[in-house]
Parts: sequence; C-alpha cells; structure tokens
Amino acid sequence: MTAVITGGTAGLGSQLAKGFLSAGAQVVCAARGPHEITDLLADHPERAAFVHTDVRDPDSLHLLMTGTAERFGRIDIVVANAGITRNGLVARLAPSDWREVMNTNVDGVFHTVQAALPHLEQSGGTILTVSSAMASRAVPGASAYAASKAAIEAFTRCCAVEFAARRIRVNCLSPGILDVGMGEIVGADERLRQLYWPRMLSGRAGTAQEAVDAAVFLVSPSASYVNGHVFEVNGGLL
Repeated sequence: MTAVITGGTAGLGSQLAKGFLSAGAQVVCAARGPHEITDLLADHPERAAFVHTDVRDPDSLHLLMTGTAERFGRIDIVVANAGITRNGLVARLAPSDWREVMNTNVDGVFHTVQAALPHLEQSGGTILTVSSAMASRAVPGASAYAASKAAIEAFTRCCAVEFAARRIRVNCLSPGILDVGMGEIVGADERLRQLYWPRMLSGRAGTAQEAVDAAVFLVSPSASYVNGHVFEVNGGLL
C-alpha cells in the first residue's frame, strides 16, 4: 500500500505520515521542504520518501505521481493536505493574500487529484481531502481560509460522484482545533482559548493522533461503505 501526502512534512501532514507508516504503508511526503520529517526519513529509508513539490504547479504534481508510481509500483492513497492561511478582515484583506490561499488550498487540491487519478484508477484507490471546522463556522478575519475549505468540501462530493464508477472513494477529513499546526497557535493564545474552549463539548483541543486515527480509518477497507463524506473530528465544536 502506497500513500502520497501533500503538505506531508509539517503539522498534521507529518503526523499523518507517521500514522500511515505505522499502519504499514509506504509513504511519499510532498512539500516545498522536508521540515519536520528528517528523522522519519532516516528511520524508514525503504518506506518513506520526500519529494519537493509545489501543489500550485500541475507539472510538479504530475512528476510527483509518476515518480511515486515508478518507485513503489502503485499509488493506493492520496491525501490532499497542503494548505496555508492568510488572516485579515474582508475590508482589509489584500487581494494577493486571497489569491495565494486559493491557489494553494483550492487549485492545489484540484491539481493533486487530477494528477493522481490515472494512477488510482489502476488500484481502485482512495482520496482524502482535508478541510477544517472553519468551512462551516464563521470566524472574523478567516474569510479566505474558510472559503477555501468550504470549496474543498464541495469539490470532494463532486469527485466522489464522478469517480465512483472507477472504484475510487473520495472523503474529506475536517479537523477542529488540534495540538499541531494552526490549532497549536490557537491553543497558545489565552484570549482564543477563552473564546473556543467553552464551545467544544470535549472541553479541550484534539490531539494529532485523534485526527490521524480518523484519517487511517477513512482510507482503510473498514470504511469501504463511506464515500463523499465530510468526517468532522472536532470534539463536538458548537
């Protein structure tokens, strides 16, 4: 089993890489830099690889998928995780910041899925996109990020419909506040903790492992009857 993870070298992406390796997969982490996975690559030289990739560039994604298939023989799982945020109220948000978020978060997912499709058709594989609780919950200053994630959820459902006949399942993981990545920043800000923690039925941030466990389930045969679904992992965020 071979998995490709975009944005797979930092934050949740690096934790997904560890989780998939633990589940027995060969994992290719695609990003613009190795960031947090240097030790991971050293510990799993035969099963883990880093490929410099820019998800904004379709040719870069094509090379990633082709190279992965050549190295490991097949692609079974693609996790479109790469994403960025640029905060700012709508009245003040720079158009360049809006465009940068859309280029990475929306265009990047489209390019990733399109490049992976011919390879996944051969294995009857699985695609997992990554959204956010912000896709359906309004937060001042997060319009670009929230809009991009809402687009990803709609795109996921369309892909599930289009790819069902090709035996490819497509689901979306939608985390809330976690102890890694952007959620780690929220947890370190006392003002934001006072705002968000009372709104979570769990009363706490989620762990990276809790999100990883959900992702591993969604791409596994245990989830064979789950398709076109947005799977929320947010501690009951109100």
